Amino acid sequence: MAANNHEIRAAYTDSTITVYQAYRPEIGLAAARDGRFPGVWKRDRMTWVKPSFLWMMYRCGWAEKAGQEVVLAVEIARDGFEWALRHACLSSYTRGVHTDRASWQRELKRAPARVQWDPERDLHLRPLPYRSLQLGLAGEAVRRYADEWTASIRDVTPLVREVHGAVAAGELERAGRLLPEERVYPAVPTGAVNPS
Repeated sequence: MAANNHEIRAAYTDSTITVYQAYRPEIGLAAARDGRFPGVWKRDRMTWVKPSFLWMMYRCGWAEKAGQEVVLAVEIARDGFEWALRHACLSSYTRGVHTDRASWQRELKRAPARVQWDPERDLHLRPLPYRSLQLGLAGEAVRRYADEWTASIRDVTPLVREVHGAVAAGELERAGRLLPEERVYPAVPTGAVNPS
């Protein structure tokens, strides 16, 4: 994966991988308290998970964007994550991966998961020269994520504030030590994971 600058970097164990999401407090706090997503969490829409902590920080603006004030670390089963990758379609048409635009659109409609590659971020949230994974889950994948794959849900907003405070104070070494330890995730054979 490194050869084409697409990497899944994540905190993971032998059996689980941590992904991040950000929600408004009534969803995020309830999910962390109960260890599952509350009834107001919509299962009928696509939900995007990010294995990269810093990409999540870029997306939620260090938990300061409206509706994204609570950052969750969701530990899910690796076999579920890998199922989603195997059943995923790239979120955009890529010449050389898809036969043509029409076949990609058909695949996109059928797939329960979508892969999107975006520039990874540094502590200042500037883009890095490699891309990081976002994984969109819909339909069957959302149900499995919520009901089968999720092992734990933690509110990591205090950590987000601590890292952001260190960055704002110019204490980048301290900020770096606070970050979750992320490693390159082993390759899962699928065209969606390796788009070029």
